[in-house]
Amino acid sequence: MTYFAELRANWRPLLAATIGIGTGMSTAGTITSVLAPSLIEGNGWARSDFAAVGILGLFSTLAFPFIGRLADVLGVRWTALIGQITLPLTYLAYATIMGGSLRVYMAIFVVQSVLAVTTTATVYTRLAVEFFTKSRGLALAIVVSGSAIFGAIGGPILNNYVEAHGWEATYRALAVFATLAAVVVFLLIPRGAGQTRKDAPKRRARDDYPMIFRTRAFWILAGVMLLCNLPQTLLLVQLKLLLLDNGISGPGASIMFTALSLGMLTGRFVTGIALDRLEPYLVAFVTLGLPSFGIFIVASSFDSVPVLTFAVFCLGFAFGAEGDIVAFLVARRFGLAVYSSVMGLLTAIMSLSTSLGAAFLSWTLTRTGNYNLFLVTTGTAVVVGASLLLLLRRDKTPELQS
Repeated sequence: MTYFAELRANWRPLLAATIGIGTGMSTAGTITSVLAPSLIEGNGWARSDFAAVGILGLFSTLAFPFIGRLADVLGVRWTALIGQITLPLTYLAYATIMGGSLRVYMAIFVVQSVLAVTTTATVYTRLAVEFFTKSRGLALAIVVSGSAIFGAIGGPILNNYVEAHGWEATYRALAVFATLAAVVVFLLIPRGAGQTRKDAPKRRARDDYPMIFRTRAFWILAGVMLLCNLPQTLLLVQLKLLLLDNGISGPGASIMFTALSLGMLTGRFVTGIALDRLEPYLVAFVTLGLPSFGIFIVASSFDSVPVLTFAVFCLGFAFGAEGDIVAFLVARRFGLAVYSSVMGLLTAIMSLSTSLGAAFLSWTLTRTGNYNLFLVTTGTAVVVGASLLLLLRRDKTPELQS
């Protein structure tokens, strides 16, 4: 089967995974960002109190390893169904039972953070890994672009809706939308996708996890994810403040955000195709190491709009490429049988790294009043982390298969 024929032949799982990520928990950040002003104003909450809700996202970090294991045991269809049911119910709960209470909002948020993560890349990328071989990199790029497509198309629509109807009506509309999307995705996922063959030996966690932890490749990938995700807080919540600190505002800031989005999409598809056609470890080294170049530029005295635009593009490129790289290398080194178990562990490490980076940023800002120490330190960490990937190139440990 040719490169593009494989994409055509497996359009159902590809479409299911793309819609699943584009309408699942991966879009929570976009939805919260759009609704936040209306929620804060409508309920009389303090901005600082609402910001503290983000700390509860650590519950997702704890949940990812368990979710990954479920996907390996139950398959994609039934694991994703947990979040497909939970997500619309939490949207409805925000609209009907929250009653303006921040504590109730936080309780619902925790439930969503733990159960709805079954609708994230940890589960859905398993479809791309299972059904694609020759075009796996491109398939993964398409799948993980689901959330970006939602942000580009649904973000403005959602913003206009909340401005016209308020946050309660918006959450009700989201509940209906998430329900319809869940039905479509559930029907598109092929029966038995990702499930262990009936004639295969029953897999046990007490056997699989020691095997994973004994594998040198796992610890190399864990080190890569820990080091390379430290600066992610810049993209998630600090980018505009960082740009202001470098004298960029107004139209210049808009250009930067456009560069970030273009970088993410470019990173996903360029990296996906490159992984299929070139040496994957070298591709991973270059693309994950790229943000260090952008970080060092931002830390320098070169503050012109074109230079900083290029730096932000580099950051977005690596951020977009990372999802492809992690999924591709896990599938290559561990096969399908424990794919989601390993992905769950690595996703938890990525989430932890981002939290550690945020704490380190807070510490450095308190003591220096600027971003330079954070930028130089995390930029160096990214170089070290990306370099670890070259160890995988020389690692002769046999690759695990399904």
